[in-house]
Amino acid sequence: MNKIKAVIAEDDFRIADIHEKFLKKFKEIEVAGKALNGSQTLQLLEENAPDLLILDVYMPDMLGSDLLPIVREQFPKVNIIMITAATDKAFIEKALGYGVENYLIKPVNRERFDEVILDFIKKHSLLNSEQEINQKYVDLLFGNKEIEKPGKEAGLPKGIDEITLSKVKNVLQVKNQGLSAEEVGNEIGASRITARRYLEYLSSIKEVKAEVVYGIVGRPERKYYPI
Repeated sequence: MNKIKAVIAEDDFRIADIHEKFLKKFKEIEVAGKALNGSQTLQLLEENAPDLLILDVYMPDMLGSDLLPIVREQFPKVNIIMITAATDKAFIEKALGYGVENYLIKPVNRERFDEVILDFIKKHSLLNSEQEINQKYVDLLFGNKEIEKPGKEAGLPKGIDEITLSKVKNVLQVKNQGLSAEEVGNEIGASRITARRYLEYLSSIKEVKAEVVYGIVGRPERKYYPI
């Protein structure tokens, strides 16, 4: 998958640097540029044709919310995530009206930021994949959650936490190929042993498929594939 190009529009260069640092954690994303105002934002969009715009509301020359219709008209394919201190309902309604992917309120929680970006990467990967279009594909694309059936497990097994489990599943979905426990561990910042525990759990509940693959020197390696 080609890297996702992102542009950050934020009038405070310190916050822009923090958002850039957050984004650089994701190997799938490349920060193409940072803008301090609306005019610079439009220039960067024109020059880089990015996939993602991280947009603030309060900028010195125009409101980010006023920039939305211009961006939508001139760059209809760019995806927008707003990160702002603005909590006015009118801003949120305008963001929804112009198809903003998500809306994060400052100060941004790093964990929540990562979740939003992972969801975007997953959606971008799905749109660019050759996966068969069926209801499961559409549900994944629109972020629909599986409806829990009565009697479904009330909790996760000991040693399995929801946040790490979600990260492991997202890595498999985004990469959309067989990965070893070591590769998954590197992606989520955990040890191979921890990653394998989560992968084996997902295998046990039939959410991933595990296969033994033999490398060049004949050493067997367990690979995990998304189902």
